[in-house]
Amino acid sequence: MMDHVLNSMWWWLGLAVLLGIGEMLTPGVFLIWVAVAAAVTGLFALLVPGLPITLQFLIFAGLCLLATWAGRRWYQKNPVISQDPMLNDRASRLIGKPVTVVDAIRDGEGRVRIDDSTWSATGPDADVGARLVVISASGATVAVDWPSSD
Repeated sequence: MMDHVLNSMWWWLGLAVLLGIGEMLTPGVFLIWVAVAAAVTGLFALLVPGLPITLQFLIFAGLCLLATWAGRRWYQKNPVISQDPMLNDRASRLIGKPVTVVDAIRDGEGRVRIDDSTWSATGPDADVGARLVVISASGATVAVDWPSSD
């Protein structure tokens, strides 16, 4: 009886539905590809009655890899346009932001305060308290310069 339940296409289709619900409840676009693999595995189980559970899991694993690969390629060719393209790029979001020097910049190196944290900074010599702006960022270091007087 238990073997029949595991071999049933309903188990795979149920898994596909649960994964689809999981995709809707969590951010990202990964579970949908695994859900597709589960649904196709369920169709295999329907078309080939008595398909051994080991073979079903091998089919599912192979389809997971194939579906994830295909999904990744599709998203590379069709990127999702974001309303905030720098959403996950904290360093790029800092460009143009005003900063205050907290450790004097001497010989091109010092520290600046950005919001509630301090960052290593490179730029022209500046005393503590000077107001500069971020012109670029790389890792945990920002490049700063004097604000333009436009």
